[in-house]
Amino acid sequence: MKATILLAEDEQAMREVLTDYFTAKSGGDFTVVAAPDGDTALHLIETRRFDLLLLDIMLPGTDGFALCRAAREQGDAPILFVTAREDEQDKLHGYGLGADDYVVKPFSLAVLYAKALALLRRARGLGAGNTLTAGTLSLDPERGIVTADGRRIDLPPKEFALLRALMERKNRVLTRDELLNLAWGWDFDGTDRVIDGHIKKLRRALGPHADCIKTVVKRGYKLEVDGDENQT
Repeated sequence: MKATILLAEDEQAMREVLTDYFTAKSGGDFTVVAAPDGDTALHLIETRRFDLLLLDIMLPGTDGFALCRAAREQGDAPILFVTAREDEQDKLHGYGLGADDYVVKPFSLAVLYAKALALLRRARGLGAGNTLTAGTLSLDPERGIVTADGRRIDLPPKEFALLRALMERKNRVLTRDELLNLAWGWDFDGTDRVIDGHIKKLRRALGPHADCIKTVVKRGYKLEVDGDENQT
């Protein structure tokens, strides 16, 4: 799988280590474009297309949060914060801006690479089975495409992952913890209420086709399909 990755990191040694590791581990399939400061990274975000962004938060010039916001205005490429800041509020702020994952320094290179690879695969819908359907909705995991009544709906990676989890388990109530594990992974350490914000975004993107996503009070959410409402 070929991918172009933006690495915004002000520590030269860290830039070199990550660039070398990702290039070698991918067998040359990953091209890492390194930016030593936030302003350089912002220019790259505005002028180039990236498949994944690895962002430090504390950068000279434009900080990582502003870069995340700018990247979300440009597109839906997965964003992974790689930072020494481990405060929960920082993490929640990052997720609120549209980040997909958060790794705190010091970290394992192997774990960071695995997280990056998982985000890339999830964004592209790789390693999945056949097309999922639920009422008017259709989701193709292999191509990362969602359609409603034949009209394509573009979803950010997290909303795509949530819809896929719900469609794979239609008519079953999923708790917020279950949805976090399915869309974020078992090592997510933020609050489960982050799910509510992403469900709102998903419903907004689906528009009139969002009625099938039901809130189950004090339990979670389910995607309800007519004719089989009794499963939980």
